[in-house]
Amino acid sequence: MVAFELSEEERLVQQATHEFAKKEIRPVAAYYDEHEEIPYDIIKKAAGIGLGVSREGALLEGGGSSLIPSILAEELSWGCAGIALAINSSGLAAAAIMGTGSPEQRERWLPEIASDSKQVRLGAMCLTEPDAGSDVANIQTTAVRDGDDYVLNGEKQFITNGGVADVHVVFATEDRSKGWGGLAAFVIPAGTPGLSAGTTWKKMGIRASHTANVVLSDCRIPAENKLGAAPKSGGGSAGPGAMGALMTLERTRPVVGAYALGIGRAAYEYALDYAKERVQFGRPIIKNQAISFMLADMAMAVDSARLMVWRAAWMAGANVPYLQAEGSMAKCFASDMAMKVTVDAVQVLGGQGYMRDHPVEKWVRDAKIFQIFEGTNQIQRMVIGRALEASPRRG
Repeated sequence: MVAFELSEEERLVQQATHEFAKKEIRPVAAYYDEHEEIPYDIIKKAAGIGLGVSREGALLEGGGSSLIPSILAEELSWGCAGIALAINSSGLAAAAIMGTGSPEQRERWLPEIASDSKQVRLGAMCLTEPDAGSDVANIQTTAVRDGDDYVLNGEKQFITNGGVADVHVVFATEDRSKGWGGLAAFVIPAGTPGLSAGTTWKKMGIRASHTANVVLSDCRIPAENKLGAAPKSGGGSAGPGAMGALMTLERTRPVVGAYALGIGRAAYEYALDYAKERVQFGRPIIKNQAISFMLADMAMAVDSARLMVWRAAWMAGANVPYLQAEGSMAKCFASDMAMKVTVDAVQVLGGQGYMRDHPVEKWVRDAKIFQIFEGTNQIQRMVIGRALEASPRRG
């Protein structure tokens, strides 16, 4: 049996999050877009009602439903994608620790990146480098064992919360000759000598989310900070290793798609309302076929993206394998949708849409990054194509 109705828990969470986005996020979205600041007060308020990364490592809290993280991401991003990402900015670091760390390491480090109503705690996942974006196997940051320590050297680029996080999870290579197999993940707490902030980037969109480079210069950490390593040992492994974290990221892609979905939905709703109210030649412009057809396409695209996101989220929660890269499909389709729908929303508003008095121009700028980060959509299509080649045909 297939059901499309949300459970009572899911519906209540959706309503509460939408109200939070409407009352707490939207009124300040333009301010944070203009000033490019981390919205610490909003993160505290969100944590106070159970949003953000939990002490147990959940990307977004909300009971046992696998749909709730995507529902929350959509509603928060409907408010402002930059603020939504700031609220959940520790999610990727949590995913890396959950996917790689031993039980002891999870217990030790996850609380360090869980905010509450009194204190903001941030995590940063440091994967991308100047010469290793989509080509993760080309990571140049090194980790060299030195007695009971590791010494890390290199630079990470475009890191969310880079340099300001309480905990950085850094991917580095112990043996370049092994490619993926030589990668490992290391936890580096704030204040560790040799870890510093590099360039802080001024971005096109999602400006409430902090993005900076992270520089590692003879950064020395205890060997037990290697995720997956057996505690207090000279080697061995108590977790699935760096590949575990990277595989975990595939399961977070529906949530990335949900953020894009929230932007696209916001733009569609705004354009629809405008088209009903804007009068030209004696009637609302929605009565013009050129406009109504555009809005019809926007509505279909938003709904289609939501179905793909929710299907992939359900699969992740039910441990159904992504045999056809359904996580990548959801992220890719939803982000392409968001880009097209936001551009079309500007067109519906005409000259008004190009002005900063209306939020649609901001939504265009916010939407673009979702086609790029967490794996570009070109890479997603490559992943999907390879999955289709390897998987049996359905039906």
